Order: sequence, then C-alpha cells, then structure tokens
Amino acid sequence: MKMSLLEEIRKKWFFYLISIPGILCLILFSYLPMAGLYVVFERYTYQGGLFGSEFVGLQNFKFFFLNLDNALRATRNTLVINGFSIGVGVIVNVGLAIMLNEINLSKYRKVTQSVMLFPYFISWIVVGMVALALFDEKAGMVNSVITALGGTPLEWYSNPDYWWPIMIITTIWKNAGYGSIIYFCALTGFDQSLYEAAEIDGAGRWQRIWQITLPLLKPTIVIMFLLNIGGILAGGVDQIMGMTSLNPFLLETTDTIATFVYRSAIVNGQFESASAITLYQSIFGFVLVLGSNLLAKKIDPDYSLF
Repeated sequence: MKMSLLEEIRKKWFFYLISIPGILCLILFSYLPMAGLYVVFERYTYQGGLFGSEFVGLQNFKFFFLNLDNALRATRNTLVINGFSIGVGVIVNVGLAIMLNEINLSKYRKVTQSVMLFPYFISWIVVGMVALALFDEKAGMVNSVITALGGTPLEWYSNPDYWWPIMIITTIWKNAGYGSIIYFCALTGFDQSLYEAAEIDGAGRWQRIWQITLPLLKPTIVIMFLLNIGGILAGGVDQIMGMTSLNPFLLETTDTIATFVYRSAIVNGQFESASAITLYQSIFGFVLVLGSNLLAKKIDPDYSLF
C-alpha cells in the first residue's frame, strides 16, 4: 500500500531531517546566486548594480559570435580536448580501478592509491613547470633525448600541432587517480561469490574481468559518463595559462572557450559578456546531458540518471 507524503515523512523523519543542511546549502550556494544571471542581459555598471543597469537583451552574446572564426576555433578546441579527455579518461580510470582491485596486498594497494591520487592535488602551474622541463626547446629532457639519438630538436612551444595530445594526456594523468576511486568503490561492493564460483568453474583472471567485473561496472561507467559530458564545454583558464601562459603561437589548438572569454571579456572588464558565454556553456552542457540521458534510457532504463 502506497504511503502518503505526510506518512512517509512521519515514518522516516530522521532521514528527512539530516537532508535539510544539504538542501539549504544547495539553495544558498547554487540556486540563489542564479539571480546573478540577470547580468547577462544588461550593460552592467557598478553605479547601477545588478538591477539598475541598462537592459540590453542578447547583445552581450554578440562579441562571441561576431568573432566567429575565433569562436568556432575555441569551441572546436574545447570539444576536442574535453571530449577525448572524458572518453579516454573513462577507459583509463576503469582500468586503474580494476588493477587496484586485483592487488591482494592491502598495504601495497594503499600506497599505490596515494601515489595515483597525488597528481590531482598538484596545481596546473606546477604541471606547467614540469612540462617546461620536459619540452623546453633548448634544455628540455625530451629534446635532449632526441638530440642524443641523432634527431632534430622539436619546437614544442612554437608549433601548435603538438598541444592537443599534450593537453589531453596531462588532463587524463592529473585526474586519473581521483576518477578511479569511484569505480574502485563500486568494485568493492560486488558480490565476491560470483568470482569464487567463476574461479571454481575454471575461469581465469581475464575471463573474470571481462565476464563479471565489466558487466557489473557498466551502469557506473554510463552514469559517470553522463555526469561528465555536461562539462564538455567547460574548462578552466588555469590549465591553459599554467602550461602555455597563453602563448600566441599555440592559440590555434589551445585557445578554448574559457581562455577566449578571459582574453576578450574579463581582461577588458566586460563581466556581462563573460557571464553570457558561461550561460551558453551551461545550456549546451545541460542539453547534452538531457540528450545523452534520453539515449541511455532507450538502450536500458537502468542506465539513465532520471
């Protein structure tokens, strides 16, 4: 028999009570600040404030789309870097989680997890310094090896063609340890009797991974992919600035939407234009999540977010 809402709350009042702080934080820090989206549709001035500045409609989107070539370039770079980082990152994260799960010695597993997680807490400035030590055209380690082998040193910081792979690899490397934790937590909750039965039946390690682990992990993989795809147009300025210092020679492949907005809007004090593009990114990501969730629901309703 289906309970009414009041009966449900009365019976499980404690669980509703402990959810109140989280709901309040969500309202205070996520929903109330949405009032600031009004700045997207006005020519903001400090004198007029949020609701006293001149209303200009969609004019703040013009600066992005009037520079159509640069806008398309920034969108392309963002989609390529984030798309490959998300897609390949899922494969790497799942692989690391499975390898951790196969380690039987708990102390070694903990040390391995700590080492894997460390890059996540390193700032992009430090990563940029490491990249400079590797790819510096005169004293970089990579060029030194190339020269020692009789090759010609590469101009890493003058040729934009190298930087899509560099940005994708560093993004995956930095987030791999943290991303694998979620999949590893899911793995620890699987019924171990399935593995024991498969081992008794003669299934080897790889067979157990392919026939048991991956199918059981599939719902988690799909859900995490759906959550990540919403941020495919996102991207912090800190990564590009930390690794390239907005090098003009590399903008052909490193100028993302975030850096385009930074260079075009924030540096010039046009906060309303920057907010307009942020809204564009959010709406695009929201549409992607809805579309991907609908596709996942058609394939298997259990894999959808909602």
